[in-house]
Amino acid sequence: MTKKQKIIIAVIALATLAIGAIILLADKSQVGHDAHSQAEGEHKEHISHEDKHSTPSATSRVEKQHHDEEHKDDEKIAFSDVQLKTSGIGIHTAQPQRIKTSLQLPGEIRFNEDNTVHVAPRIAGTVQSVFANLGDTVKNGQVLAIIASNVIAEQRSALMIAQRRLELAETTFKREKKLWEEKISAEQDYLQARQTLREAEIEVQKLRQQLLTLGADTGSSAGMNLYEIKAPLAGTVVEKRITRGESVSGDTTVFTVADLATVWAEISVSPRELPAVRTGAPATVNTTAFDSTATGKVSYVGTLIGEQTRTAKARIVLPNPDGAWRPGLFVNVSIVSGDTQVPVAVSSEAVHSFNGKNVVFVQVPGGFMPQPVAIGIIDGKFTEIKEGLTVGTRYAAAWVSTQVENMLIVVSMA
Repeated sequence: MTKKQKIIIAVIALATLAIGAIILLADKSQVGHDAHSQAEGEHKEHISHEDKHSTPSATSRVEKQHHDEEHKDDEKIAFSDVQLKTSGIGIHTAQPQRIKTSLQLPGEIRFNEDNTVHVAPRIAGTVQSVFANLGDTVKNGQVLAIIASNVIAEQRSALMIAQRRLELAETTFKREKKLWEEKISAEQDYLQARQTLREAEIEVQKLRQQLLTLGADTGSSAGMNLYEIKAPLAGTVVEKRITRGESVSGDTTVFTVADLATVWAEISVSPRELPAVRTGAPATVNTTAFDSTATGKVSYVGTLIGEQTRTAKARIVLPNPDGAWRPGLFVNVSIVSGDTQVPVAVSSEAVHSFNGKNVVFVQVPGGFMPQPVAIGIIDGKFTEIKEGLTVGTRYAAAWVSTQVENMLIVVSMA
């Protein structure tokens, strides 16, 4: 074999070894790649399985955020500037506010006992006439009924006799005085006549006072025995227990007359609540029976605790010009017990109930959005906002009822 042939054989062997090495390395690389791909696939599948049971992916979060934004857009109530000006909607700003704290107590309307009189005839007799009926408005001194009484007849007869004696005593005194001055009669006769006159005057005055104490006139054109029952004050007849022809005693209440220009709102206060109820404290009274509210002040707080109820009585004097506050009516009484500074508050009229939640219509570009809020202290004018609003938030404060209803309907349909 020549040298040239040996060189050619060596080159062929080296090429064969190189090709084999390349093929072997390629097979190992493919096997490693396949193993890595399988492991990576299993890892992704594990992550995907965990994602289904834990945190949503970035894509799902974006989709949820987009859905929420679309839902908020659906709740938005569009209002142009022109519509806002002509609608009568007031725009206020949420801000810190001092809110009065109050105590809520149930109560009952009662007669103002200071202006209520139970009318009794003061003497026994038989009813002759009745001029007033239940519910009538009467004036002070107006005759309510007339009774016939022997006691009155005897009193008036005694007064008439005493008056005649007084007239005689006056005539005798004048004569004796003249005779004494002319030195005709003794001074003793003059002094005796003067003494008799003084006694007659005293007797007449005593009998007149007895009749006036009974509430009777000193004389009656209708008859000696007739006694007039008169209204002791101007007011309304709220009770009547008298009928023509019946006999009445002197201590029987035949009429009750009440001045209903003012009434009492009476409440029962437990010992725990007594420190918050003070004389002179402002109070608001309202009732669910009809839409009416009145304000007044606590005029009385009882000093004793009832043995049976274990509460003390307190009352508020209420003006009642229209007679709407009728005795016996159940009411709710709110008594101001102090005030508290809160960080965020809105007008009470701006808070509305919708789907079991309290909402405030917050102003946003182009309209309003119903914002759920958590409320706290309420004093009628302002309401504390614990959650949902911050200081400076602009909201719809003044609405008419139809506007609120329409907005809530629109929101519910969105």
